[in-house]
This record gives sequence, structure tokens and C-alpha cells, in this order.
Amino acid sequence: MSMDHVDVDWEHARDTNRANWDDRVPIHEGAYGLDAYADPAHRSDVVRQDLPVLTPWLPGGSLAGLDLCHLQCHIGTDTVSLAREGARVTGVDFSHPALVSAAALAERSAVDVTWVEADVLDARAAVTGDFDVVYTSIGTICWLADLDRWAAQVAGLLRPGGVFFIRDGHPALFALDEAADELVTRHRYFPDGTAQQWDDASTYAGDGTVARTRTYEWPHPLSEIVNALLGAGLRLRRLDEGRTLPWRFSPRMEQAAGGDWVWPAADRDRIPTTFTIVATRD
Repeated sequence: MSMDHVDVDWEHARDTNRANWDDRVPIHEGAYGLDAYADPAHRSDVVRQDLPVLTPWLPGGSLAGLDLCHLQCHIGTDTVSLAREGARVTGVDFSHPALVSAAALAERSAVDVTWVEADVLDARAAVTGDFDVVYTSIGTICWLADLDRWAAQVAGLLRPGGVFFIRDGHPALFALDEAADELVTRHRYFPDGTAQQWDDASTYAGDGTVARTRTYEWPHPLSEIVNALLGAGLRLRRLDEGRTLPWRFSPRMEQAAGGDWVWPAADRDRIPTTFTIVATRD
């Protein structure tokens, strides 16, 4: 069930979302395949896909020896994967249970990660030091009301010459009716300062349900995302749009080789599922 044009203050919305994400932790611990990380060669599917796009922008084409800040890191599967690439990694998330789970995964995986519990919109003040890379992926900025403030955190965390990377669900995808039998829009694409309110006990991974079902999200068109980063002083280096998705947005989606989800063949070239941006700080 959803409602649109909900006027809610950020602190209340953030705390409501955090309660929902706290409840997701045990479900996702069972759904994310954490046992696979016992193999030192294992990387999350998300990081495995992101690295070929990110690494050409890095010194020596590698994360080895670089300082990296992972924003909205959740239970740390991507964070641990990045650390295994040789980076000195700091993971930031607002959910205490998620960070407890992430720290346990890092310990079992024998990697060193610094964990910071903070609202991503306060990340610059919460995190010590600056970074060669700021990374966020995937399913992140729809939870944020103020992208200008978000982009300012990213720019503030980066060293001169540093690289920002984001891959996320495409805003055109989020405008679709996920339950429809064809590609038709249902939800708002453009922002108006208000939130979309959802009440849903399910989550995108695993079969369990959450006790605290309410969440708030904000639509952010691609133009707003790009302009927020440009407004923070970053230089756009690459923009891509993808056809696959790490979760099943719609029951019509089919699982492709490698585990990602795609639209049926007739629809696959009609709508993007993700966008990827690489930007740098001069």
C-alpha cells in the first residue's frame, strides 16, 4: 500500500526508515549468501559488476592501497568485497544492527573495515579523514530527501583527484507500475518536496517479513542526481544506463545468467533499469 505527496519532516522519515532497515537485517543475513564469504576469492555480485566501470578511473587501475568510503553499506557484503580488493575501507550506515552484522562478517572474512554509524546526510562530520574513492551502490538515494546535501557529503569526503561512483535503480524504472502486465507508469517521476509513503511487510531479499512496515522514499529524476553532483563541484566523467537489476522489481522480470533480473526480451530495450555515474573532484 502506498500514498504519494506525503509531507513529512526528514528526522521522522529517517527514523521510520531506520526502524524498517533494522528489521531487515536478520532477513537479509539469511538471503545474502553470507557463507560464500568464507572463500577469500568471493566478491558480491554488485561489486563484481561495478569494478570494471570503477577501476579504469583509479591510479594503476586498482583499489589496492586506496582509501575508500562506502556510504549506506547495510550488512557489509559489498564493503567486505571492496576491502578484499586491497582498499582501506570505511563503511557508513544509519542502522546499528546492520553494522553489527557487517562487523561480524568482516571479522569472519579476515578483513579490516572501519564502521561508522551515521545518517549519510551527516557523513562528512561523522567520518574521520578523506578518501580516494567514495562508493555507493545499489538502492540508496531513493531514501534521501535532499540530494544537494547528499552530494555535498560526497564532495567533502573526497580528496582532490578522488573518484565518486554510484550505481542505482533508474528513476524511470521507479515510475513504473511494478504489478502491471506491461510497461506503464504509475508513480511520480519528478520531485515536489514531498515523500512517497509505503506500508509493506516484505523486503527485496528473503522470505521473511518486517514488524515495522512503514517507509518513506523520494523520487529523484536523473537530471536532479546529475545536477546535485555538479552543484557540489564534482566533474561528471561517465554516465551509463543498464538493462539488468540485482533484485526483482516486478514479477514479470526473469532471472538472467549470473543472477540478475531482466525484463522479458520484448521489453528489455524499452526501459533502463539502472544508471551508473562516475565523477571526480578536481
